[in-house]
Amino acid sequence: MLPFLSIGCMIAAVVVLIVLSVIDLRTRLLPNIWVTTFAGLGILFHWSAGGAYLGPAAVMLGGLAGFGTLFAIRAVANHLYKQDALGLGDVKLMGAAGLWLGPEGVMLALSLGAFAGLLHGLAVGLYQAGKTGKKPDFTRLQIPAGPGFSVGIVLAGTYQFLDL
Repeated sequence: MLPFLSIGCMIAAVVVLIVLSVIDLRTRLLPNIWVTTFAGLGILFHWSAGGAYLGPAAVMLGGLAGFGTLFAIRAVANHLYKQDALGLGDVKLMGAAGLWLGPEGVMLALSLGAFAGLLHGLAVGLYQAGKTGKKPDFTRLQIPAGPGFSVGIVLAGTYQFLDL
């Protein structure tokens, strides 16, 4: 077990999630290099922790669960809305989160992230309504999903790794 490396991976992961959130807010993109870095840090974290949190099978199942669940949600939403409702960057981000959190943890992160995104959308809609004096139109509101998912990932990770 290499505790300093594990802690370093956690700190670096939070920094990467902040960078991803800022990029997504500005450009509506989650660059592969940053998502891949986040995924690699998750694998390095579990290796350095000696499997104390998740074994290799749970790490891989988590990646598949995160990616697969959001990919299915994306497919349904894109069909219903006839446009991209979620980008593939969001799908890859949740796949990477699954490598960190395992199958159960990534479902918690997805739920918390969706709720954080809802709060973000409400805040943006109400802010825009206050600025324009018009009733908010939440049916047309588009916000990036990455920041909400990042909040969900950090909250789920805090719960899981600090054993709260």
